[in-house]
Amino acid sequence: MGTMRLDRFLKEQGIAARSELKKIIKKGRVKVDGKICTDPGFHVDPETSRVTLDDAPVRYSRYVYLMMNKPGGVLTATTDRSARTVLDLLPEKYRRMQVFPVGRLDKDTEGLLLVTNNGDLAHNLLSPKKRVPKLYEAHLDRYPGESAIDAFRKGVVINDEFTALPAELRFISMEPVIAHVEVYEGKFHQVKRMFRAVGAEVTYLKRLGMGQLKLDETLEPGGYRELTEEEKTLIGAE
Repeated sequence: MGTMRLDRFLKEQGIAARSELKKIIKKGRVKVDGKICTDPGFHVDPETSRVTLDDAPVRYSRYVYLMMNKPGGVLTATTDRSARTVLDLLPEKYRRMQVFPVGRLDKDTEGLLLVTNNGDLAHNLLSPKKRVPKLYEAHLDRYPGESAIDAFRKGVVINDEFTALPAELRFISMEPVIAHVEVYEGKFHQVKRMFRAVGAEVTYLKRLGMGQLKLDETLEPGGYRELTEEEKTLIGAE
């Protein structure tokens, strides 16, 4: 990576909007390698320059990766005129870094949601060709029978236009009826439609995992945190 303007360096870390950053820099609040820098256009090396704001280190990271425990009733979208979105649950810092949710969870679905600004990684995680499994826990209104396991494994026929890719289904409880299902695609209301096709309705749905990344169950609904270095490795992140 080459050098970049100081104001861009700070903007990409979500410190503030560029117009506000120019004021912050000109006030002498930013130092580069221990010296006050008042030039927003001064070039720094993200890998070697030591940048501080009010003497607090600002470390450069090209991408950010957040794990969220998405709550029910919130849209998986970046903006919406009338409803709360998952980005509304995040501080302005991350929104300034232009993050977005990786894939969609229905409004009433809870659980693991990855939020990032790495478009290439998002594509790899969502492409059916990459066969990245998504693990869900589904609570059902009735037991659809053992035949449902075979139907999921073969690929559930949803309608004349859509047959789901083969998926793994196992029942973990009978009273109430709770199942774990692993799918490799994410069509609209897919898991719910798959169960409906075998005679059961989903009353509650939660995503537990994406690939090797598992939901941190200590996160409260609506809670989030940055991925650990180990978790980044699990999803192939930079």
